Amino acid sequence: MYEPIRTQSVHSLAAQRWSKRVLHRSREEELDIRLAGHLTALLTVTDELRALTPSGTLDDAADRLADGITRMSGTTPLRAAPSAGHPTPARINALHQRAHQLAGQALVVAASAGDAAGRALAAERLRAHATALGIPEEE
Repeated sequence: MYEPIRTQSVHSLAAQRWSKRVLHRSREEELDIRLAGHLTALLTVTDELRALTPSGTLDDAADRLADGITRMSGTTPLRAAPSAGHPTPARINALHQRAHQLAGQALVVAASAGDAAGRALAAERLRAHATALGIPEEE
């Protein structure tokens, strides 16, 4: 009939090589990486909002987000140049919606990680963007 396969498959060899190269991180490290990612995305949207509607509040928020990212990742976040365009109400509203979503995701991850500073920062940004969107505050 058929002769049995006597060598390992290409897939199992690749998996063995990959497992030797992958760094194993703890749950806390993974959560810190995820939180830094969410905050970096929130910083990008905040910078975009700052370009369309300059405000001292947004400047302060961007600085605190950059400080939080630096604290978690140990490196200064890269800041993208905001895209050009006109500050239409629909565009500003869409950016606030995106920032609200990102702040909510960051809040969930910060709560899972037990990061009080990250949780406070994410909650503050969540409230600020909810206010900008006209979402009533829950009690």
